[in-house]
Amino acid sequence: MAFPVDLRRCQVMGLAGTAFLALGGETAGALPVRDLLAPASAQAALGLVGVYFGVVLLIAAWVLLGRLVRGPEPPTPRALLLVLAVWAAPLLLAPPLFSRDVYSYLAQGAMVDAHMDVYAHGPARLGGPLADEVAPMWRHTGAPYGPAFLALASALSSLTRGEVPAGLLGMRLVALLGVALMALALPRLARHSGVDPAAALWLGALNPLVLLHLVAGAHNDALMLGLLGLGLVAARGRGPVLVTLAALVKAPALLGLPVVVALRVRSGRRPLPAVLTTAAASAATTVAATAVAGTGYGWIGALDTPVSPHNWALTSLLGRATGALLADLGSGLAPLAVPAWHLLGLAATAVAVLLIWLRLRPRPVYALGLSLLAVAVFGPAIRPWYVLWGLFLIAAAAPSTSVRHRVAALAGVLALAVLPSGGPADLGQLVLAVSGAALGVVVLWQAHQAARAPVPGRVA
Repeated sequence: MAFPVDLRRCQVMGLAGTAFLALGGETAGALPVRDLLAPASAQAALGLVGVYFGVVLLIAAWVLLGRLVRGPEPPTPRALLLVLAVWAAPLLLAPPLFSRDVYSYLAQGAMVDAHMDVYAHGPARLGGPLADEVAPMWRHTGAPYGPAFLALASALSSLTRGEVPAGLLGMRLVALLGVALMALALPRLARHSGVDPAAALWLGALNPLVLLHLVAGAHNDALMLGLLGLGLVAARGRGPVLVTLAALVKAPALLGLPVVVALRVRSGRRPLPAVLTTAAASAATTVAATAVAGTGYGWIGALDTPVSPHNWALTSLLGRATGALLADLGSGLAPLAVPAWHLLGLAATAVAVLLIWLRLRPRPVYALGLSLLAVAVFGPAIRPWYVLWGLFLIAAAAPSTSVRHRVAALAGVLALAVLPSGGPADLGQLVLAVSGAALGVVVLWQAHQAARAPVPGRVA
């Protein structure tokens, strides 16, 4: 007998997973500094086990839901949206999880509100409780975000008067708005690309990375992707404005403008007018958003801010390994190893994007998804949620089931890749995380065995 799968079971299992995430995060999450517990404390250890237990339950619920979506009677998009709302609910009031970036957003918003140059100075210039919440490596670096997001962060800072709890809730609501826009755009993009809308929602919106990092982590990538998705849906109308606003949240969305042009040409417009009108609308939006935010154009020069010496991007890892080897050999070129590998990564990204577009010109949305995935993989900085840049659009437009399976597997692995505190892991924390995940596997296996056991009096 196979493990019984129904929508209700998936909904309850995922809800249990996010509930354990929220509860465990109360002691093991990216808490305000005054509430941080020593990693070796009993409460923090129990919270860490609970978080990874919840992550395993959530991944299992998502996988089982995928079986339903591919089954003979798949749930409707509306039913999947309800599942997403139920899974996300426990995370609404949970502390930040898996990253402290949300504190940087709040501090940068307060800097803009105080008329400080957020691109020339880090949150340390702001000082006070908000600056203390920012991860040490980012306290002295300028913001890499565009004026559209910083204007929003500034308005939130003014509204909450710099209060951390209210600011965290506000940023999470902004992230939830972004996820809602993603969920609104996915079915429409899927229909346009000849893809099942339910399958697109499953992979692109109910993905564990969305819940763990966009909702629980309150990352502004949610707003970027939501605006990008809506811009592609509205390519024939206000698409350039929406896509430009997405890029003025985070720069990678800028790759969406050529897709808007391609979709306009496909709808019957001539290429040159399509390019000119798109460029004009984008330029006007940039000027207007920058004027409203009052931040200037310093974000263009601050785009390398996410690069840190300890980044685990592929090019950074190769650069550090090469630098260590050169240092052992006594070469004076060791300090140049990491920058050289970063340049090679950028070159590889450019080549990959060019090849993708040459091959997939008839499928521009899919090409954009693969291009953004290449930017995340080969770029000088990577975080697990960066993969969502490409995965979101691959979910909406990938013509191949095998591609979907590969990116789904990647998402499942990356969901386990970061501690809930957002900090580096020591051996003790790794043991606790593995223990929590193993406990989740054991519980799921026992449930599976119980479901297979014959019921007395029931004929097979």
